[in-house]
Amino acid sequence: MNKNGFVSLVGAGPGDAELLTIKALRLLQTADVVIYDRLVSADILELIPAGVSRMSVAKSPGKHCVPQDQINEIIVSLAKAGRRIVRLKGGDPYMFGRGGEEVLALKKHHIDFEVVPGITSASGCSAYSGIPLTHRGMSRRVQFITGHFNNDEPLQLNWRSIADPESTLVIYMGLANLPLITRCLIDAGLPEATPAAAVQNGTTEDQQRVISTLIQLNDAIHENRMQAPVMIIIGQVVSLANELDWFQCQLEADYDEEFLRENNTLHR
Repeated sequence: MNKNGFVSLVGAGPGDAELLTIKALRLLQTADVVIYDRLVSADILELIPAGVSRMSVAKSPGKHCVPQDQINEIIVSLAKAGRRIVRLKGGDPYMFGRGGEEVLALKKHHIDFEVVPGITSASGCSAYSGIPLTHRGMSRRVQFITGHFNNDEPLQLNWRSIADPESTLVIYMGLANLPLITRCLIDAGLPEATPAAAVQNGTTEDQQRVISTLIQLNDAIHENRMQAPVMIIIGQVVSLANELDWFQCQLEADYDEEFLRENNTLHR
């Protein structure tokens, strides 16, 4: 009889707690331990009941607080102790989330598990920025790439295939290497004037959006002092951002309402 615990590899979505799946919320509320990443928002962590143990294995680019091998060991060790574990990962576990590596570790140790998909950051950030990933006459396909390789390996990609003017390109973890990425795309034939966007802290009240062009995007990001996590979206669909925006308008309306309320209170 298998006396090990059970591991649920759960996608937390891009940040907005209301984008959690119903299953993800149920698992959070019935877990013994929640092991979570840096990109899991504070609003989502607040949904974890007081009696549930929490363990951060936060990682950031260039500053790996807990190596992946050690994270695997932590999950396996707690599972062998019979615990019900939620491994909570930002976005979707299998979209540049190294979820496959953690599942392989569980398989190796004969530990039962399930994988609960989450709304990936590409989908969340684009929707909350007024950018459809596909649009008739603008984008026939979507490409997801990582802008940062493990152990800072050289970013060697098939740039000619990626630099497709009829596709939407979404770049995860691309902030540090953005000058290299834009240069490679332009050298591979993508026009300098291709619409491009950067979205910081997407789907949250701290979301910041910059709309620019491929050649000017890096400068625009620095001018606005954007910091990770930032999602990069490149393609003709970005030209629809202002017309289809809804979330930025909502944030500004909420800010104006709060400002008026505070001023009315002060002048009473």
